[in-house]
Amino acid sequence: MEQKPKILILRWEAGHVPEGLMQLETMPGNSTNPESYPFPVKMVHVKGANVQTVITDPSQDVLADMIRISKEMIEKEGIRAITTSCGFNAVFQKELAEALTVPVFTSALLQVPFVQSMIGYERTVGVITANKAALTETHMRACGITADMNVHVMGLEDAPEWSKIFDRPDEAFDIETVSREIIGVATKGVEQVPDMGAIVLECTDLPPYAKRIGEATGLPVFDFISMMGHVAIALGHIDLY
Repeated sequence: MEQKPKILILRWEAGHVPEGLMQLETMPGNSTNPESYPFPVKMVHVKGANVQTVITDPSQDVLADMIRISKEMIEKEGIRAITTSCGFNAVFQKELAEALTVPVFTSALLQVPFVQSMIGYERTVGVITANKAALTETHMRACGITADMNVHVMGLEDAPEWSKIFDRPDEAFDIETVSREIIGVATKGVEQVPDMGAIVLECTDLPPYAKRIGEATGLPVFDFISMMGHVAIALGHIDLY
């Protein structure tokens, strides 16, 4: 019997995703590519969800729509966990988790406390994000990241090709260039912070690069896909034995 999806991914509104990110969506490992998962997932576009309403100026209307859609999917389709296609939805983590009756995991940042405990508080957890200035204390606290944790944030906002998603969203990426930029930010971060013990990729478009980042830095890398796998195992959606 074919499995029914147990995990719902709340996506940005169709047509509101920058061209470069649309290119990255075709890569296995990307949060919105069904080939990223060895199990079925349910994806729903949220009207009005985009860079402006999620990252720049988080919208309460978008949050309300996420809650409404999630409740419908839980009731009508038996969804047992909710996630989102952008890690900056961490800003809505508390409200979503309290409004819904199933587990909610909006951002790979939820893994930071877990990783910090794994490597010890004397070492640093590196976090790679799409835009460092946009990743605020509100996002961190919503994911259980406390002031006593050792977190070093590495942003991609100064990478010229990557920055097209903010400055020139209608332009395509040169994929080779943006790939070099992503790996470069990771290796530079490790050079600057020699006690870094692991890396968490906040951005859901970065998991396709997790293996290359791990090889370039020699560090374990956690991302949206590792979080999805953890939840899928907990729900009995996939088995390791």
